Amino acid sequence: MLNQETLDRLWDFDDPALSESRFRAALADPGYDGDERAELATQLGRAIGLQGRYEEADALLDGIDADEPTVAVRVLLERGRVLNSGGHAEMAVPLLEQAAELADHLGEEFLAVDALHMLAIADTAHTEPWTRSALEYASTVHDVRTRRWMVALHNNLGWTLHEAGRCAEAMVEFQLAEQWAERVGTPQQQERARAAIAAC
Repeated sequence: MLNQETLDRLWDFDDPALSESRFRAALADPGYDGDERAELATQLGRAIGLQGRYEEADALLDGIDADEPTVAVRVLLERGRVLNSGGHAEMAVPLLEQAAELADHLGEEFLAVDALHMLAIADTAHTEPWTRSALEYASTVHDVRTRRWMVALHNNLGWTLHEAGRCAEAMVEFQLAEQWAERVGTPQQQERARAAIAAC
């Protein structure tokens, strides 16, 4: 199976069309085996969905052989993402819950946190508890790539609290996001964390 860093190198979230072309090129690379190509296909579906082509993304995800458990997690996760982005959050929630549970069972920590993070977005009635669950999970892992979620999650929780008028609590979360960004974050995450503090 592919590690997350391999997929990260193919992604440009500021340019999903470029990401789509990269994943299509990777899928044509004979150096990847069948399960790895299935993983790549899930990310192609995500890139297509980010461009608003939801039906195309759903059809692509529907055609992926998800017998391999990690691929199954990624299919559930990306289906949930596409449904949420397409305005069907209530349909996304059970898929994301399945993704989180299966990822946890498999020890796929990065994917488990990703699924919990997506539940916080899709299940707006429970945004705060889902985010706190994701933070608790991410805080227990040792993988740096997974711990990087701590930056985004603290930042997201900060904005949730800020919008609820809980500004002092929000500032604490923004400060925690900045601290995590300095420890494990990317330069972009560090910049966003500082900007959130300045805006609060």
